[in-house]
Amino acid sequence: MFTARRAGWDPAGLEGNIFRVDRIADNNVKDWKGGIIVAVVFGILGILCLMYYGVIVIYSGAGTSFSAIWIILALGFFAAAAVMKFYPRFRDKIPVQLEVAVITFFSAIAFIFVVVELMMGFSAISFQKESVNYVIVLGAQVRGNKISRTLERRLDKAVEYAAYHPNTVFVLSGGQGDDEDVTEASAMYRYMKSRGVPDYQLLLEESSRSTYENMVYSKILITERERLRRATLRAAMAEYGYLLPPDEEITIRVGILTSNFHELRAKGIARHVGIPNVSGISAKSDPVLFAHFCVRECFAILKDKFVGNM
Repeated sequence: MFTARRAGWDPAGLEGNIFRVDRIADNNVKDWKGGIIVAVVFGILGILCLMYYGVIVIYSGAGTSFSAIWIILALGFFAAAAVMKFYPRFRDKIPVQLEVAVITFFSAIAFIFVVVELMMGFSAISFQKESVNYVIVLGAQVRGNKISRTLERRLDKAVEYAAYHPNTVFVLSGGQGDDEDVTEASAMYRYMKSRGVPDYQLLLEESSRSTYENMVYSKILITERERLRRATLRAAMAEYGYLLPPDEEITIRVGILTSNFHELRAKGIARHVGIPNVSGISAKSDPVLFAHFCVRECFAILKDKFVGNM
């Protein structure tokens, strides 16, 4: 008698094969749907980057420093969206090692970015309650001879601090850029004088053109002023038979006044060049440009860390 088994036909095996085919098809559909969802997310992020670039251009001008990064990010997100849309079709042809390497690379970049941004946020919180001897006020862009919004916010914070700490000396640090008619320090000096801060509290540093130079030249000014001040005090006290404590026993405290997103890098460089007892005094940032400043600052921090400035 003819039977299905003798003919080599196995109904149970056929059912198993059909089940496996259906499972593979289901997995492919799930991969395709997952890829589409991720592609849509990346596409939306790309559109948001382009929209934010437009906001920056309208609000602050096309020449805003580092603004092109948002176009680059948009193109990157669009490319990622295209890859995620078509990736399930070619997944079986891509080596697993390459897939793991690419995922690991971009995951590491995202992790580093998140960690740096969190450190920036924590560094912007000021725990310094007591008065400092010196405050280094970091300059920012001056358009012609008019201060920028960022610099104005820093100076308003400095004026506020000066009102409560009349013995603190403010080192106004900033040289003259290629597109600036005056030094940033002189523009800051005029602003703070117009707000009632007296001359004896203001010290100008007009040579620096970067955050690193801000710290180096400001340290030189502070060191020289402290040397002269102590020499004067030592001579005055010697007339009455008193001695001034040795320099190593005299502690000075220095505050770094800059925008909140900039505190981490500024304090890191200050400590690196040997400025003692550094603390942060944070000024608020422009809310429209805050996201841009944070992204730009992340790259600046990594650059300064890489070249050994921090």
